Amino acid sequence: MTGVMNLFLDIIANQNSYSWISDQKKKTIKAALDKAVALTLNCQIIVNGEKTGWCQQHDHRTLTPVQARTFEPPAIASLETTSVIKFLMRIEKPSPDIIDAINSSVKWLERSKIFGLRVVSAKEDSVFSDYNSRRPDRKIVFDQTAPPIWTRFYEIETKRPFFCNRDGIKVYSLSKVTPERRRGYAWYGYWPAEVIYDSYKEWLKNLN
Repeated sequence: MTGVMNLFLDIIANQNSYSWISDQKKKTIKAALDKAVALTLNCQIIVNGEKTGWCQQHDHRTLTPVQARTFEPPAIASLETTSVIKFLMRIEKPSPDIIDAINSSVKWLERSKIFGLRVVSAKEDSVFSDYNSRRPDRKIVFDQTAPPIWTRFYEIETKRPFFCNRDGIKVYSLSKVTPERRRGYAWYGYWPAEVIYDSYKEWLKNLN
């Protein structure tokens, strides 16, 4: 959805690539984008009165976080939250609600950093599976020099990092994930780093 919203934002900005789109169509796109932004803000997950991030998917009527594939249960998702923040920061003259959504979600990402862990791949453990081509297995090593990292999913109620297998059962260690899912999904990543350490600071400077 952020991909579609970014496209609409590009069109409205009258970029040369979209000069062929009529003014009337751009008005329709602008109205749709305004609705999408409002919906996105309403989907931000609130826990005990505190705004956090976004789920991978939300119910289209209740807006509550919902499950997608069996190994993607309702959760606060760091990758998807990062995508939403990047989109919202592109909006010129943001409303107070947009500013609040960005500040609160960045704050949540800051608190969700994990220190002292590094994900390493072992190519010698690569295997073929029914779901993916040859991929290296992954494991966690303790390394105090490692940069901060994030898990893909955090429990909504406890904000605890977790993982999940194809049976839909949550586990709390990468080693408890089946080899096929361990190889075939991005459970850890550095997605928020660019936002926190670079673009967010630039956005704040421009805002002020």
